[in-house]
Amino acid sequence: MSRFASLAELRAACLDLPGGHEAAAAVARREARLTKPPGSLGRLEEAVAWLAAWQGRNPPSLGRVEIMVFAGNHGVTAQGVSAYPPEVTAQMVANFASGGAAINQLAREACAELRVVALSLDEPTADFTEGPAMSEAEFLDAVSAGYEDVSDAPDLVVLGEMGIGNTTAAAALAGALFGGGARFAGTGTGVDGEGLARKRAAIEAALARHANVLNDPLRAAGALGGRELAAILGACLAARKKRVPVLLDGMVSTAAVAPLKALRGDALDHAWAGHVSAEAGHRLLLQELGMRPLLDLGMRLGEGSGAAVAVLVLRAALACHTGMATFEEAHVSDKGT
Repeated sequence: MSRFASLAELRAACLDLPGGHEAAAAVARREARLTKPPGSLGRLEEAVAWLAAWQGRNPPSLGRVEIMVFAGNHGVTAQGVSAYPPEVTAQMVANFASGGAAINQLAREACAELRVVALSLDEPTADFTEGPAMSEAEFLDAVSAGYEDVSDAPDLVVLGEMGIGNTTAAAALAGALFGGGARFAGTGTGVDGEGLARKRAAIEAALARHANVLNDPLRAAGALGGRELAAILGACLAARKKRVPVLLDGMVSTAAVAPLKALRGDALDHAWAGHVSAEAGHRLLLQELGMRPLLDLGMRLGEGSGAAVAVLVLRAALACHTGMATFEEAHVSDKGT
């Protein structure tokens, strides 16, 4: 049985969100006494305060980092929107299981636990150019799967995905939420010019077909998204309820959680963008959401890979905050003294 019995119940959960903790203030006080000019570590300083605000600890911890990769298949691939066939989704899930993917290597280097959740890969969503991608029940089930899969005590959750055709779904959902039609469409897995034209046409057709639900972020997510996008939304919501900070990966993961922001302006305060993808629409989407990515490395793999690299940056930030001496401890003269 779905945790969320109706869209109304899910909507209520999306609107009833806890705030952060006051631990960030204590972090700022220590940061001001460390042996460096104020602000000289830039966003590394902000990162520690953000972690503390959502973990409620000073200092925060990265002892338990979980990378969650959700996988789903999409009926819109029938429109020729991807350079790869749909069976690649299941094949890559098997590759994750055997340790052969990029995310396996990055998770190990980031000292993170990798969990892969496959969602009905033998039952793709419907082609959303012809009808809703998911029924209300299917959407709620996928959201609930993501919500329930967030464990009770992680220090940080990284959200990633795998799904042939899902950049088309992500671009369509972004277009539904922020307007502009197919402006969020990119080459995804590497389609050529004709493939990109088909992708844009599919997005425009879907937005026209589902125009009556585009003013409702959750109904739009059901009509245009995918099971893995819905699960990412659920996982991000669960993390907020548990006051766990979240790192988002690329275009798909960001689009997946965008309905939360559309429903409540501060709904993603616990979430940071790990990186900006080379996928064309991701930078545009981050701008719409008011998010600043930690990294810009030209990555576009998905799998949570960009955000996994960003975990290393967070570890560097935390090491500086906890390991550096204060002016008093190091007997170093402070500014003006």
